[in-house]
Amino acid sequence: MRFFVVCPGGLEAPLAQELASIAARSDSKALGNWVIDPTPTSPTGGVGLAGPISAAMALNLHSRIASRVLLQLAEAPYRQEEDLYRLTHGLAWEDWFTHEQTLRVDVTAHRSPLKSLNFATLKVKDAIVDRLREVSGDRPGIDTAFPDVRVQVHLTATQMTIYLDTSGEALFKRGWRDEKGDAPLKENLAAGILSITGWQASQTLFDPMCGSGTFLIEAAQIALAIPPGGIRAGLYGDDAKPSKLAYRPLVTSEHGFGFQRLKPFQVSSEQKKWSDLKEAVKTEMLDKRKQFPTAESLRISGGDINEKLVGMFKGNWQRAQLPDMPVVRQIDAMVSKPPGDVKNPIMLLNPPYGERLVIKGGRGRPGGVADQLEPEDRFSQNLETGRQIAKRSSRESLKRLQAEDEQDPEFVEFLRQFGQHLKDVFGGWNVFVLTADMALPGQLRIKESKRTPLFNGPLECRLFKFEMHSKRG
Repeated sequence: MRFFVVCPGGLEAPLAQELASIAARSDSKALGNWVIDPTPTSPTGGVGLAGPISAAMALNLHSRIASRVLLQLAEAPYRQEEDLYRLTHGLAWEDWFTHEQTLRVDVTAHRSPLKSLNFATLKVKDAIVDRLREVSGDRPGIDTAFPDVRVQVHLTATQMTIYLDTSGEALFKRGWRDEKGDAPLKENLAAGILSITGWQASQTLFDPMCGSGTFLIEAAQIALAIPPGGIRAGLYGDDAKPSKLAYRPLVTSEHGFGFQRLKPFQVSSEQKKWSDLKEAVKTEMLDKRKQFPTAESLRISGGDINEKLVGMFKGNWQRAQLPDMPVVRQIDAMVSKPPGDVKNPIMLLNPPYGERLVIKGGRGRPGGVADQLEPEDRFSQNLETGRQIAKRSSRESLKRLQAEDEQDPEFVEFLRQFGQHLKDVFGGWNVFVLTADMALPGQLRIKESKRTPLFNGPLECRLFKFEMHSKRG
């Protein structure tokens, strides 16, 4: 079977590495042979691979960077809307789901000659509905919010590719986040950034502006071998308390992933494979918990000036099934200090722009990176289809953000002081900063050693790396 694993723009290389590590697991090898496509050299919004149909289960359970795992059903040339209907109607949809289940269809396009994507979507939906009605005598219902089955179609200038979404809700929705702060960072983007930094569980990780704790929770789960799909897979049993923000299909293990509602995955042989995957994970989790029995043993810590966000972080930490309470303090980043017993230390932060950044004597900076983002991930933003729109949107947002910076001298002064604080206190650290402000190094007055382009939703960002040199005695 062919799969396309969707990811945030700029994370294709880390995703390819992650897919290779998942395929190399003994429990993944037991499913069959995997062949991962070459790592893309330009942004593609994902990585393709070939593998057994069971690979969908391992990918959804283990991939921290993926947004969705799409199973390719067909690829063929087309010229007009009737071709879409004919090609879609010719597929045996009755082999995948029943007329009693609800359906959602999404169509994206890149240089398609068709004039209306809405009409194209309607033709694909009609083809599926008509096929099931001819076979069963009844048609499936349409549910755009919480469908049982999601169908994705991508159109190029000449080719039509039809996918089944095996993920259901987007995979960044882990299920542990309760309340969102002013600038929530999507969990899979945070995981991809951790991969770029090269952080390992033996290293010190510190976030002085941790907010609701996304970077640190993702890191802690990596260290403890807790899979990102753990809550959806029901690995925690009755001990897991779903968050208020967890979507309906996400909070019950029976319907946590899209593949669980597809016929081929409901046969006994596939159910056995799914059970084996989960048992292998439980064994790993028990072993890692012995290695890292307490929060202090993880070498992961943070701080934030906002007491409310620190409280959110603590709640998220517990729902993510992490030990004790996180090592976190309510503290101004300007007076933060390195934690004790550091080892190859890494600082990782996503500077906020809202209430989390309050400058004495000033009003703080309104509006943040996340305020420019749409609330739901969009398949079109992860494929070629929405890239030009995303670039225009990001440029406009960036100009607006930079214009606000120029009008806010207190914020500029804060960055200068924070840059000096890094030089004075965090010598010997590697500091990584995710921001939409391309001028950040100049404002910190620190020369970056590396910059990595990334997309936070539609907003173009940079991950800056700063190597803080130790002061000579």
